[in-house]
Parts: sequence; C-alpha cells; structure tokens
Amino acid sequence: MPQLNPAPWFMIFLFVWTFFLTTMPGKIMTFSLNDSPTPKNIQKPKMAPWNWPWA
Repeated sequence: MPQLNPAPWFMIFLFVWTFFLTTMPGKIMTFSLNDSPTPKNIQKPKMAPWNWPWA
C-alpha cells in the first residue's frame, strides 16, 4: 500500500507547500480591494454645551 510509505508523499507535500508559500502570496497581494476603507473625517467634532432651560 503506497499510503504507508511516507517517502514520496512527504516530498510532494514539501514541494506543494513551497510552491504555495513562494508564488501564491505575490499573486494574492496584487489584487486590490474596490472598497478600501478611507477615513471620512479625521477631526473630532466639537461638543457644544447643553443649555438647560431651568438653569
């Protein structure tokens, strides 16, 4: 049964993971998101004091 012999499968496993770790991040990072978040207003709004009618 070839499943019990780890020699060829371990090398296939290593080659596949080295392929994924070397080529795929570059391809994935080239995609740009269409809805990238941008801050609308950096300044905090100025809080106005509350005018109490009975004070």
